Amino acid sequence: MRKRERENPCAICGHYHKFEEGEVCGICGHRMPAGADKSAAHVSAFPSEILSEFLYLGSFDNAARSELLKSQGISCILNTVPACQNLYRNTFTYHCLQYDKKLPFEDAIQFLEQCQQERARVLVHCMTGKSRSPAIVMAFLMKSKGWKLSQSYQWVKERRPSVELHPAVHQQLQEFEQKLFHSIQDSAVGMSSLSFGVSRPNDTPLAPAAAPVFTNTSSASVFACPSLNVPPQEFTFGAGLTPEATPHNSGVTTSTANIPAVNDISMDGS
Repeated sequence: MRKRERENPCAICGHYHKFEEGEVCGICGHRMPAGADKSAAHVSAFPSEILSEFLYLGSFDNAARSELLKSQGISCILNTVPACQNLYRNTFTYHCLQYDKKLPFEDAIQFLEQCQQERARVLVHCMTGKSRSPAIVMAFLMKSKGWKLSQSYQWVKERRPSVELHPAVHQQLQEFEQKLFHSIQDSAVGMSSLSFGVSRPNDTPLAPAAAPVFTNTSSASVFACPSLNVPPQEFTFGAGLTPEATPHNSGVTTSTANIPAVNDISMDGS
């Protein structure tokens, strides 16, 4: 069957033939077994889309089907198993992780972040797509989304039900989660230590200082005046004047004859 007569290739071999109807592929001879679950075959042939139009998860079998990868717009491949060959170096951009007992999460995340910045679709795969490559994807979700391991695992599991993490791989993810989120908390604590004694807006405000209390037990106030023990005496106005200084003897006569009375003053207009 010619390619233009079908939009999607065979979910198993990647060639264009009526695999749903049991037609034998004219190129490789593939034929859908009788009674086979078509939905399961479709899932196994195409990588699982974890993040829309960006991150895909699959197996080495998925990575070996260049036509299927091209149909999904995938241009980059992250190989988590060095023993798996990179088959299409002239077609896709590969990044192969180094073999180690512990998965190099940071190296893988750095490559995925670069693909995300370039808006390139990337496939993360291992041999079966059940443990190593899902662990890399979960670590990326924890780092980029700020999710905990349980939420990242649930997200991936819902989109690829065949995921089965090995106990050692799961333990490495737990250690990565603890390291990742503890480092975030430590950085927050470190910022508070650089405040030079100045409290931040979110810190608990200091209690107001108590008002000072003044007591007269130890010292007397500077404004206090000693009492004068002067006995009261009778005071007579003008008692200190000498006879010569009195108005009676100075020759000045004070007369009230020329001072008009209040009733004699005429007001204007009266």
